[in-house]
Order: sequence, then C-alpha cells, then structure tokens
Amino acid sequence: MTGYGRATAALGTQTLTVQVNSVNRKGLDLTLKLPEEWQPFESAVGDAVRKVALRGKVHVAVEVAGTTAVSAEWDEAAVEAVLAQLGRLAAERGIPFEPTADLIWQIASAQRTGRHLPADESTGAILLKTLDEALAGFCRMRATEGQALLTDFLARLEKLKAAAETIAQRAPLVTAVYREQLQQRLRQAGLELDINDERVLKEVALFADRCDVTEEITRLRSHYDQLKALLCAKGEIGRKTEFILQEIGREIHTIGSKANDLAISQQVIEFKNELERVREQIANVE
Repeated sequence: MTGYGRATAALGTQTLTVQVNSVNRKGLDLTLKLPEEWQPFESAVGDAVRKVALRGKVHVAVEVAGTTAVSAEWDEAAVEAVLAQLGRLAAERGIPFEPTADLIWQIASAQRTGRHLPADESTGAILLKTLDEALAGFCRMRATEGQALLTDFLARLEKLKAAAETIAQRAPLVTAVYREQLQQRLRQAGLELDINDERVLKEVALFADRCDVTEEITRLRSHYDQLKALLCAKGEIGRKTEFILQEIGREIHTIGSKANDLAISQQVIEFKNELERVREQIANVE
C-alpha cells in the first residue's frame, strides 16, 4: 500500500526532518537513510517501522539541517603535522609552499574536536519521537487507501457471490439437458431406446455424478462468509485473505472442469477474471 508521512523537530540549533514513504510490494522491503553519525540508531528505527508496516517498499529518510554548534578548539598537533606533510610533498616535487590563512583554516576546521551530530540517548529519543509522528501520518494515509480498497473488495465479492449463485441455479438443469441431448443422439443414430432403459438411466446417473458441483458451491459460500468477515476485521488480513482467495480459486476451477455446460463455463470465466482482479489488489494489503 502507498503512504507518506513527514515530521520535524528542533535539535539544538538544527532541524531534524523524518520522511516515510511506501509503494506497493508483496513483502516488506525497508530501506533507511540516516546521517553517518546516527548509524547506531538504525536498528531502533527499523524496529519502529516494522511495528506498523508488514508489506510495501518502505523508505525512511532522516535529515538534519541548520548550523551546528561544535567546539572551537582544534587539534593543533594534527594541524601542524598536516602542514609539515604538505611541505615535504611540495619540496619533493619542487613546488613552492607557503601556507595561506585559508588553507590553515580548512585544515584546522577538519581537525576540530567534537562530533557534527551527537549520537547519545537524548538525541535518539528525539529521533524516535519524530519518527513516530511521521509514521502516524504514514499510517493515516494508508488507512484511507485501505478503506477505499475495502469498498472495492466488498463490491467485487458481491459479484463473485452473484456468479456463484447463478451457477448454483443452473447446475440442477445440466443433467436434464444432457438427458435430452442423449435422447436426440440415440434417435439420430437409429437406436430407439426408451428413456427408462437401464443403460440410459445408468449413463445419465454417471453424468449427473460427474457434473455435480453441490459440494463446491457449499464451500464457496462458506469462503465468502469467511472472507467478508476477515475484510472487516482489524489487524493483519493480507496473507489470510490470500489463502481464502486461493481456496476460492480451487473451487471455481473444479466447477469449471466438471461443468459440461456452456452457460456455467461462461460464468466460470467471468468469475475467474473478477477473482484475479481481487487477488492482484489484495497482494498489497496488510
């Protein structure tokens, strides 16, 4: 499911921004982008996301902008060592070397003591709190999409149910149609057998047994009830729904193979098309 959430927080003289977004994916594909100094927080950030997202390609971006208060002290020995090394390199290559104020400032700034971003417990708490706010917006957007999908699923479920009921009404007529067709073929072949002839009755009985879909229709109705209840339930429903849809697919496939009737076969084709649309959508639902 798609979603987006964003939250900001003050971090000293800087601004912390956390963005969370996702697109459809059958499993959870989580990627994190954090400042280098905050890599120790990566595990906690991932755990927080996994509590609310089980599917989707989810990306979390953490950025810090603004001025940073760092120590004004430099490691003078390190600065002198760098300058000396540069001097030696220049001398070896016959290049005049006269350190400028700008060069010394660049080297000294690189040798400042203190970290650009603190990675202590209080900073981690601010990060996780901001992440929770971003995830709240992220979840609200996904919930809105989920509600729209629910409406669509329920409408499609009614179509599947109507198709199954049409098949259930047609199924008892199939044997009678076959019996009439059998009589016509016998007459065309010049075989004047009475409809009550034992051989005819046996053939009709075997056909009726082969094309009986009563059990499949009963199971389909049960699957509909389970699926509707599951779609309206709270918590994770994606994988359970996929399993029920798989079972519905098995039943309609069996009905199609046993039908021996054009009208039922047409309903089975329409049923499978609609079922495939539902399965494609449900693959992205948690």
